[in-house]
Amino acid sequence: MRPEYEHILQILAALLAGAILGLEREYHSKPAGFKTMILISVSSCLFSILSASFPTGDRIASNIVTGIGFIGAGVVFKEGASVKGITSAAVIWMAAAVGMCIGFQHYVLAAFVVALVLLVMIALSKLETAFDNLHQLKTYEIHFIAPDYSIEELEKAFTEMQIHFKRNKISKQNKDEVCVEYDVEISPKKGKKIDTFLIGNSHINRFEV
Repeated sequence: MRPEYEHILQILAALLAGAILGLEREYHSKPAGFKTMILISVSSCLFSILSASFPTGDRIASNIVTGIGFIGAGVVFKEGASVKGITSAAVIWMAAAVGMCIGFQHYVLAAFVVALVLLVMIALSKLETAFDNLHQLKTYEIHFIAPDYSIEELEKAFTEMQIHFKRNKISKQNKDEVCVEYDVEISPKKGKKIDTFLIGNSHINRFEV
């Protein structure tokens, strides 16, 4: 087979691998989805093909890893007390690695890794959901009027509900409105309990989770 045709087949194989990885991310509405994974996998494959064509091609391959690191960092962000996007960043690295595998003609290894990654993301996501149902960490921002209510009363209510909490900060807004931020460790059942308490408490002006 002529090298050009073999390279085209490699690119198509990388496209397929990226599409498979991207479909899972797209299905879960993650920041790096279908098109992103295809582009990363295909570009990594192309760079690997080019690196094999030059005497100093190892520099091209090593720079793929550096470049993908910047893309992966772009999808990681902090939301409240938790960090989001780490799995998407890891899949970006994996899509690049699979593309490089195909570019260097390690087809069986690439297919095995794609299958393994899908198994991990689909099967273990169910296990993560089960853990989330047992334990969650949420950040609550609670507002109330200081003369009518106090932090001590609020935290006493949390303690009576057996809520594990950590006070992060206190601030004063407007004239008498106090804002208190808590990190709260709860199960979904207790989460509903605390939400019901805050909604039904006439002293609470508003709260955000």
